[in-house]
Amino acid sequence: MLALTRKCGEKIVINDNIVVTVVDIKGDSVRLAIQAPREVKIFRGELYEAIAAENRQAAAPPPDAGLDLLKTIRKK
Repeated sequence: MLALTRKCGEKIVINDNIVVTVVDIKGDSVRLAIQAPREVKIFRGELYEAIAAENRQAAAPPPDAGLDLLKTIRKK
């Protein structure tokens, strides 16, 4: 992880095509502006984690799915 100190109005450039600008600082909050190509997905951290958790849950088989399959095989 890279930690940088920036003042209001200062920028960070990532990979020549993403620019992060510090727009405002109020107390513990920092407001950022992000310029990036449309194909680059940008999510807040907590939203990204929620999406990833939901995707993992959707991809996991139900706990008893294997048992039902074994029951149908045995009946044949």
